[in-house]
Amino acid sequence: MRVSPDAQPVIGVLALQGDFREHLAALAECDVIARPVRRPGEVAEIDALVIPGGESTTMSKLAQEFEVFDPIAERLRAGLPAYGTCAGMIMLADEVLDGRPDQRSFGGLALQVRRNAFGRQVDSFESPVEITGVEGGPVTAVFIRAPWVEKVNGDVEVLGQVGDGPDARIVAVRQGNLLATSFHPELTGDLRLHRYFVDMVRSAV
Repeated sequence: MRVSPDAQPVIGVLALQGDFREHLAALAECDVIARPVRRPGEVAEIDALVIPGGESTTMSKLAQEFEVFDPIAERLRAGLPAYGTCAGMIMLADEVLDGRPDQRSFGGLALQVRRNAFGRQVDSFESPVEITGVEGGPVTAVFIRAPWVEKVNGDVEVLGQVGDGPDARIVAVRQGNLLATSFHPELTGDLRLHRYFVDMVRSAV
C-alpha cells in the first residue's frame, strides 16, 4: 500500500460504463486524488477502487475487453480496498443470482447477491437507511434496478437494511477492505459513505 498518513490516497473509479463521473466528483470532495481507471497500467497505480453502478453484465464484458478484469481481480485478492455500488456490489459478490451465464464478477465478498432484485427501472425508489458506522442519521438511499443481498457468509458485516421484519433486505455490507451498497450515494450529494470508504482506505495503510 502506497498511502502514508500525510499523503492523499489515490482512489480509482472503474470508468468503463455507468455513473463513474458522479463518483469521481464525490471523491474529489473527500481530500483524495480521484482518477478514472480504464487500462491495466492504471490499476497498478491506485490505492483503492470504486466500482460504480451501471449494468453489471456490460461492465463484466467491457472489463475483459479492456483487459482490466484480471488485474483488478488480482489486486482485490491481494487486499486492495474497494467500494461497489449497485452493479459494483454485484461485481464484488462471490455468487450472483439471476445473472447471465457468461457474466463474471471479481468476487471477494462472501455473499450471495440477487441481480435486479428490487425490480426494473420503473420500480426505482428512495428510502432512508441507517448505516452502521455512519453518524448523523439515516442516509437517503436511491435504488435503481438494484440488487439485494440474499445471504452473507463468513465474516461479512451487515451495515444496513431496508424494510422491516421478514421483508427486510440487506443493502449495505462490509468485509475487511471491501464495502458494498445496493444503492447510489453518489447521486444524493451526501458524502458520508464516500468519507466512510476513504477512512477505510486510510486505515488500511
